[in-house]
Amino acid sequence: MPHLVSTGVDGLDSILGGGITERSTVLVSGNPGTGKSIFGIQYLYTGVTEHGDRGVYVSFEENEEDIREAAESVGFEEFGDLVDDGEIVILDKREMLRIEDFTETIDRLLETVAEGEFDRLVLDSLSMFQLFFEDEHEKRTSLLKFSDILKESGLTSLLINEQGAVFPDTEIGLENFLTDGNVYLIQTPTESGVNRYVWVAKMRKQDIDTDIFPLEIGPGGLTVHDQAGGFAMMERSESPF
Repeated sequence: MPHLVSTGVDGLDSILGGGITERSTVLVSGNPGTGKSIFGIQYLYTGVTEHGDRGVYVSFEENEEDIREAAESVGFEEFGDLVDDGEIVILDKREMLRIEDFTETIDRLLETVAEGEFDRLVLDSLSMFQLFFEDEHEKRTSLLKFSDILKESGLTSLLINEQGAVFPDTEIGLENFLTDGNVYLIQTPTESGVNRYVWVAKMRKQDIDTDIFPLEIGPGGLTVHDQAGGFAMMERSESPF
């Protein structure tokens, strides 16, 4: 049995049979506002506080101050202290976007990983990361290389991906096939606000529950409820979306 790494999200580990396989790369996709970045923060925060796993947060979209504020907004008050203590290292957009070459970006990340023993990584977002590449072949080759480097470095990684479509099956990119797992965060409008859901579509080497489950964002971050949404993503005519 592979060793599993807890996501830190109540309810999600149960869907996954205990967590995600160690040294895997998992794609976390969703449209804006679904909680992808909070998921990444929660994954690193609980990794340190509950399991002693040090983490790296690579952001091409936010400054370090924005990431700290996002963590505090859901009650992770110690997040900033963990960054100050070096338990979580943030490489933010001010640093990463100064680099215009993929190789230099990888080298900067490897320098950080080599400086300490890290267990977890979050890349936010893969959509921005892919702007380094000019064609699909280069993108595929570089993404495979990047994934291999993360695994060889002993990292269990979440790659956050911005998705424009509400329904995952309408927008499937190359990255979905090159990662070990695919997790979709979904939100749909209602008269009183939005309903949120999580769908684990793929997780290699694991027996997972592929139903769609209700998701909430509040104090303590993301929470997944164990009652399934009662519909299949591929049967949209019968779904509440």
